[in-house]
Amino acid sequence: MRRHLMLALAAALPCLVPALLAAQGTGQVKEPFRPPIQFTDEDPAPPIPADVTDDRRVARNYPEQPPVIPHNIRDYQISLNNNQCLTCHSRQFTGATQAPMISITHYVDREGQTLGAVAPRRYFCTQCHVPQTVAQPIVPNTFRDMDSLISRPSDGGDRR
Repeated sequence: MRRHLMLALAAALPCLVPALLAAQGTGQVKEPFRPPIQFTDEDPAPPIPADVTDDRRVARNYPEQPPVIPHNIRDYQISLNNNQCLTCHSRQFTGATQAPMISITHYVDREGQTLGAVAPRRYFCTQCHVPQTVAQPIVPNTFRDMDSLISRPSDGGDRR
């Protein structure tokens, strides 16, 4: 029965659409209220916040968090043929630049083999590591790191 009703409605739909469109032109069909939209009005884009460039390491909030980038990388080249991050952070250059060396995990491929160069899956740094800006958060952040959760004073109540 239900199937027959659906087939009847589907068959009647092409006949009803022209009638509804004709009634709409005469003002018989009421549309829900829609505020007028002006496509020519544009809000100015907010300014891009300045990068944090103090080169100070930022504490991590959880054990596996990738370190954030404490300097400007706006014009850095990271492509298949060039990774400008490695000019300071690869093993051979950290002595001269005093930059922290990338983790040894970045030299391990998918099969667990340690390579002599950065593994292809870890080559594009900005997949995980992000630069910091002085922008204020749009949404308040209530995140608490693991250490503050562990060291919070207990209220004496048993929460089971």
